[in-house]
Amino acid sequence: MQKQLLIIGFVWPEPNSSAAGSRMMQLISCFKSEGYSITFASACAKTTNAFDLTSFGIDQVSIELNHSSFDEFILKIQPDIVLFDRFMTEEQYGWRVSEHCPEALRILDTEDLHCLRKGRQQAFKDQNTFDTSYVFNDVAKREIASIYRCDLSLIISEAEIDLLTQVFKVNDSLLHYLPFLLDPLSEVAKLGFPEFKERDHFVTIGNFLHPPNYQSVVYLKEHIWPAIRQQLPNAELHIYGAYASQKVTQLHNEKHGFLIKGYTEIVSEVIQKAKVCLAPLQFGAGLKGKLIDAMQSGTPCVMSSIAAEGMFGNHEANGFITDNETEFVNSAIALHTNESIWNQTQEHGFKVINTRFQRSEFQANFIQLIHDLKSVLITHRRENFIGQMLQHHNLQSTKFMSKWIEEKNKDK
Repeated sequence: MQKQLLIIGFVWPEPNSSAAGSRMMQLISCFKSEGYSITFASACAKTTNAFDLTSFGIDQVSIELNHSSFDEFILKIQPDIVLFDRFMTEEQYGWRVSEHCPEALRILDTEDLHCLRKGRQQAFKDQNTFDTSYVFNDVAKREIASIYRCDLSLIISEAEIDLLTQVFKVNDSLLHYLPFLLDPLSEVAKLGFPEFKERDHFVTIGNFLHPPNYQSVVYLKEHIWPAIRQQLPNAELHIYGAYASQKVTQLHNEKHGFLIKGYTEIVSEVIQKAKVCLAPLQFGAGLKGKLIDAMQSGTPCVMSSIAAEGMFGNHEANGFITDNETEFVNSAIALHTNESIWNQTQEHGFKVINTRFQRSEFQANFIQLIHDLKSVLITHRRENFIGQMLQHHNLQSTKFMSKWIEEKNKDK
């Protein structure tokens, strides 16, 4: 019998809009290659940027929040594995999965650690240096509880594995490091990229619904770009990203070469045209899709330490990492004007792509882990007593709150 996977999505995947969308499509490809029959369900409204999963042989189902129709839905599917897309979906549907399909393996894909991103954002607002005291926030209480309630949580960054095990003391048997799953860049592909002299200008990219991306653009506008433009008066910064609101578009300034370009369907094309990618993120978490896109396009970067976190391991970065404004500007200018440095850092990026995120290696280990967990699931859950305890209380509280909301909605 064909193995069944149910993915409960926080949103419908938009691989051209966000790194989270790309990540989800990588996971779907992983399970599909292993012969799973996949159903993707979400209560979120679908946008025009959403990927058509049916073209990939995936069943798409719209589900409701706080509604017993989900119980009938999951009983019909009887999934072997349920994958929760971010902890919020596990909060909403985890108790229903546990109650109606107790033998299903429950996997949480964190995307990135929301409590870490939230903590860094709060430190930024407070104008304080971030330390781990900031991660002990209300989001952490929810997110870590969700990790315990699941049989396995997928963590995209080694730095976040360290945070969970060393700061929150989560047992590493509940965690699995699974970064972006990428195919290697061939020599033919590398030779097809525009060379240094065929490129011009700077680029940055990111979904504007994501607060770190918007703040990064504001920081570029107010601090970085004026200093670059002063030394390179003909340079332009091309800013791409989905969902550019009015507060984003009003930053557009043709006179200063600060150009809000908005959404692009083919990310690689616009990044390949640029000489340098700028990523001065001041808060955030996880792995940054913009850096992956840049390395896959042969475009060196200047980035903050937060942008670079978890990306390079022991390898050289595809550019420069700095949180100092003057160094950031000087590094950007050096990459834009010095072909030797540019070529060297481009090669660093190619090496990172071809050694750090190999799909074949990580996928094989992940699938083997799933197989092993399924065979010892009862023991695995017994040894996770905190998870059992949280699951018990979650069933009591969330279940009856959800049923109360459902009954209340019937009266409307």
